[in-house]
Amino acid sequence: MSSAVKNVFKTLIFFGIGFAALYWVFHNQQIAFEEQCMLEGTDLDNCSLWDKMVTDLSSADFGWIAIVILCFMISNLSRALRWNMLLKPLGVDTKLYNSFGSVMIAYFANLTIPRSGEIIRSVMISRYEDVEVEKAMGTIVTDRIIDVISLLIVIGLAFILSFGKMTSYFKENMDLDNTLIRIISLPVLGTLAIIGIITLFLIYKNWNTLISTKLGKKIHKIILGFADGIKSIKDVENVPMFIFHSVMIWAMYYLMTYLCFLAFAPTAHLGLVAGLTVFVFGSLGIVFPSPGGMGSYHYLVGEALGFYDISGADAFSFAMIVFISINLFCNIFFGLIFVIALPIVNKRK
Repeated sequence: MSSAVKNVFKTLIFFGIGFAALYWVFHNQQIAFEEQCMLEGTDLDNCSLWDKMVTDLSSADFGWIAIVILCFMISNLSRALRWNMLLKPLGVDTKLYNSFGSVMIAYFANLTIPRSGEIIRSVMISRYEDVEVEKAMGTIVTDRIIDVISLLIVIGLAFILSFGKMTSYFKENMDLDNTLIRIISLPVLGTLAIIGIITLFLIYKNWNTLISTKLGKKIHKIILGFADGIKSIKDVENVPMFIFHSVMIWAMYYLMTYLCFLAFAPTAHLGLVAGLTVFVFGSLGIVFPSPGGMGSYHYLVGEALGFYDISGADAFSFAMIVFISINLFCNIFFGLIFVIALPIVNKRK
């Protein structure tokens, strides 16, 4: 089976997961919407969640959506500039259009195979700039580690500001103690842990022999390049500017959610704290291995909006407004633009 066929197969699998999750959320919300219609005495023939969603999408304030798209592009510009600061200690004076274009193409790639964008991003920058793929991948890992730390900070802030609502949600939906005990007690995990420890011990004992082989030398080179990319953070020249771009990325992400509130009448009254809570839940939904968090994003955003008495039907429409404007329009439109543009602007090289 060729690599192209394998990639198509993987894409179909992930889209299948995404569509299944999205259909599950839609189906549950349709049932809830019909129950609401019956309580209000509305004819079920006029109670279609799909028709409501289409109406809500068409009535959204596209002026605010345009500002949301601008915030998205600013966040990507800051990400590209921050990435350039990580690449510079490796001796690479990266052109902004190449790093920015690689970031946009990476988001586009993530819509096909989740998390493939990081690999595509390193390959794209290596193609157009004088940097090895392994080192570029190391800087992207550093970039993602900073993102994880930033997300944890945002989650902590949201938890503090929405303590009552967040704790009630987790108490109602998760039995953390029993869940952890069940996970730890799984025999498969125990077996894998033992195998992993034995493997690491054997690699350690036979390290010199392993790296002397042709394959070992190649793997060792990859590991060293990867490590160089990760270590580039300690040689960043302008630390305050690096921190500024890190804050800017996540501030823009937050504003994208909050400004979408203003674009949709049922959520326009929600405040800044509500925006932070919904943003956190939505970010966790995107982690799910489906294209752009399809389904999981809609579910968790709906759960968060439920804290603020937004109906499930309105919450679903809101999630679709964000999902379509960012994941579908921005990532596909701008991703395709740079897929076409980067080879043209770099054709001399």
